Amino acid sequence: MPGQPHAMDALIHKIMDPMRLQRQREPMPPPEAGAENTVVFIHSVLTLDERQRERERILPPGAPEPVGGPYKMLRTQVLRRLSQIDANSLAVLSAGKGEGKTLTAINLAIAVAADARHTALLVDLDLRNPSIARRLGYEPVVGIEDCLRGRRPVYEAMARIAGYERLMVLPARGPVEQSSELLASQRTGELIHELRTRYPNRILIFDLPPVLLADDALAFSRHVEAGLLIVAECASERESIKRSLTLLDKLPIVGTVLNRSRERLEGYY
Repeated sequence: MPGQPHAMDALIHKIMDPMRLQRQREPMPPPEAGAENTVVFIHSVLTLDERQRERERILPPGAPEPVGGPYKMLRTQVLRRLSQIDANSLAVLSAGKGEGKTLTAINLAIAVAADARHTALLVDLDLRNPSIARRLGYEPVVGIEDCLRGRRPVYEAMARIAGYERLMVLPARGPVEQSSELLASQRTGELIHELRTRYPNRILIFDLPPVLLADDALAFSRHVEAGLLIVAECASERESIKRSLTLLDKLPIVGTVLNRSRERLEGYY
């Protein structure tokens, strides 16, 4: 809540600034081991301004210490649990709004990409209120919603951030009507399956709308293999959390992140 000490603020306080957008012909990453027949695609290459980065509390490339420490700890736990269930896709969820799920999704993706064994694809599926592109400081020409509707190929919506090796972003352009129907569709399932299986070491991280404010997360849950629940201290109500977990009872929840904790960082997890 405003005015309260924030564990992640204390850790991330120095990080971050608008982005310049270029259209370039470059190979799709993957630096994943074993990837063959790399195809050349056209996609956006972004340069993240430092002031934007700090303002949005986004981690710098490589998630260096000390600011990246908690996210690397979270990354390691998440990757271990995904490995245990043989999964590579994760939905970042919260019961209500304003609990820090989008920032967690962005910084977790950066931390995953900092691990040389993996690449990360960050996907904005909060189609009611997409904010990843805004936080990164650019306006995408093609968004994930265009791909889900079959209007554009997915690689045209993908963006790289200069300096952030092994990280790709798949943003949304703006709010979408009937978003839950779009997320539940067979075409969405087929696209997510293609993204999950294209590269063996890719981790997909999805930012979804709050569970209790719309049925989007529930509609999409059958297309994703695991969830991470973000809980904000002094904001998340116990009954709301329980209700969210009940609604998502068929989705494996790999963990819960306590955000905005007033305790010292050592007690974050």
